[in-house]
Amino acid sequence: MSGGSAVLQPPADAVEPVRHPDAPAPGEVLGSHYGQCFGCGQDQPHGLGLAVRAGEGVTLTAEFTVRPAHQGAPGLAHGGVLATALDEALGSLNWLLRKVAVTGRLETDFVRPVPVGTRLHLTAEVTAVAGRKIYACAVGRIEDPGGPVAVRADALFVEVEVGHFVENGRDEEIQAALHDPDQIRRARAFEVNP
Repeated sequence: MSGGSAVLQPPADAVEPVRHPDAPAPGEVLGSHYGQCFGCGQDQPHGLGLAVRAGEGVTLTAEFTVRPAHQGAPGLAHGGVLATALDEALGSLNWLLRKVAVTGRLETDFVRPVPVGTRLHLTAEVTAVAGRKIYACAVGRIEDPGGPVAVRADALFVEVEVGHFVENGRDEEIQAALHDPDQIRRARAFEVNP
């Protein structure tokens, strides 16, 4: 999808990604991993509310509409918001591998401005896996899945233990997530997020 830096090029011993047999089925909505997440959370009033669907293989699609709260320059999406959307889509790929992973590096190319009110369609795929490293790329298109490319990104995710979030997150939010019935259901089904 994009060229990326040498850091984001998989090493020679990387392997092709394999969709986990218990991953969500193609077309299934992945939902949010946490209600207060700025990228995917439905309880975040100014968040993106990214709607993510599993694709074939180790791919997915996602979309969101740029709202006034997401602007940087007058009437245009803030670049950080667009990078967040790509990061969220890329991070959601880990559901398909059934791995817990965090962003290690994200390189974003801003190809064209994205006006407020625009529906951004994202596609993302895992391109390789090397040990704990997961390589992925994504593209964001304006107004429809075949529309002009507005943003693209290459990313490196690093697999971590669930304890990473418990050790580094605020206890109040960790406890809320651990007691959220939807999170409990997801943890049992996918064994991915706390």
